[in-house]
Amino acid sequence: MTRALYSLVLWLLQPLLRMRLRLRARAEPLYGEREGERFGHYGDVPSASVALAGSTDFYVWVHAVSLGETRAAQALVNRLRDSLPGMRLLLTHGTATGRAMGQALLQPGDVQVWQPWDTPGAVNRFLAHFQPRVGLLVETEVWPNMVAACALARMPLCLVNARFSAKSLRQSQRLAWLARPAYQGLRAVWAQSGEDAIRLRQLGAPVLGVTGNVKYDATPDASQLARGAAWRRALKRPVLLFASAREGEEALLLEALNRKMAPALVKSKQVATKNIASEVQWLIVPRHPQRFDAVAQLCQEQGFSVSRRSHWSRGPEAADIWLGDSLGEMALYFALSDVALLGGSFAPLGGQNLIEATACGCPVVMGPHTFNFAEASELASRAGAAFKAVDMDDAVDRCLALLQSAPALQQARTAAHSLGRDHGGAAQRTATAVQQLLAGL
Repeated sequence: MTRALYSLVLWLLQPLLRMRLRLRARAEPLYGEREGERFGHYGDVPSASVALAGSTDFYVWVHAVSLGETRAAQALVNRLRDSLPGMRLLLTHGTATGRAMGQALLQPGDVQVWQPWDTPGAVNRFLAHFQPRVGLLVETEVWPNMVAACALARMPLCLVNARFSAKSLRQSQRLAWLARPAYQGLRAVWAQSGEDAIRLRQLGAPVLGVTGNVKYDATPDASQLARGAAWRRALKRPVLLFASAREGEEALLLEALNRKMAPALVKSKQVATKNIASEVQWLIVPRHPQRFDAVAQLCQEQGFSVSRRSHWSRGPEAADIWLGDSLGEMALYFALSDVALLGGSFAPLGGQNLIEATACGCPVVMGPHTFNFAEASELASRAGAAFKAVDMDDAVDRCLALLQSAPALQQARTAAHSLGRDHGGAAQRTATAVQQLLAGL
């Protein structure tokens, strides 16, 4: 009866969802494309009975809701293709950034569609249309009606690379009447860490093992690394990156920079801006593309000149602050930078994935809020590849201190490069577990 009430609420919210998608499409046009897929209507996308007719191929459904999960899925999908001959990828997303990034994972015969809205009608149409052999939810996405529909269709639905913070557990326990049956209804869960596994089991999730974090297996784009490194060598000053900055955090950085400049004030704010810009080049990459224009305006209002990546023809152009307003180029930005601040960690948002930075050899300075990536943050800190600050002012000081000590900076870079080698292998372990699960059906 409780899930029926939940289903009714989601059904009633469908007009609001359509309205929200159209509003977001003004800034990110991809949100306005193929809206029917959100409700289980696939138009010209062939059904499984047509696309797979006369073959032994089958769909493996991988759900990567947003950009971070899609990046994490890349190494796993590669290992799944090796382990499961005949596999075709059915890839779903909830955000425009995830869908844009996910196109790089596709091969001929694969399918990419939007995640269905979690009403019984939409999820049943999705399952009937594609008939996946197995479903793999990456990291966090567990939807009650989807879990129930997969169980009824006898299609194993699994949570892979699962992370589950203490905050997520508290929220789920407040909605235990809905969350507990959803987690109990999964066929299997493979967690990133022992702590994640413990919390997931408290909700009744069938945790079969701890496989580690597949993000350590991701390989940065070699061409981006080479270009970023070449640009960095050509510069006469170090680059400090604010990676995946979230709303409100850029203002914290700009305010901190203005405070650092205060002792250097001679005649005007503009003089001080030039003084600090001559020592350090700041690069800001907002987490969400719809905020690129707003961040550029914010920087200018604070008295900083801005050069946007989208305007560069032959390389970085002179300005107080560079704005990374492109998608899919984080490897380039990390290779261009000497040290990175971790977005999402200076506001109580839980941080962002720092593994991509360390894979590119870029040390990280984190704020106090890293609960969404607690284990990765702790491992990086212990290895000397990341450093925790109490606030933005402290973080800027720590970045500048690293730049002033060439041996310390090189030691942190070496530790960052080693992190992935020391903690890799999760993608293969997960792929092997999925293969064994399917073999036992």
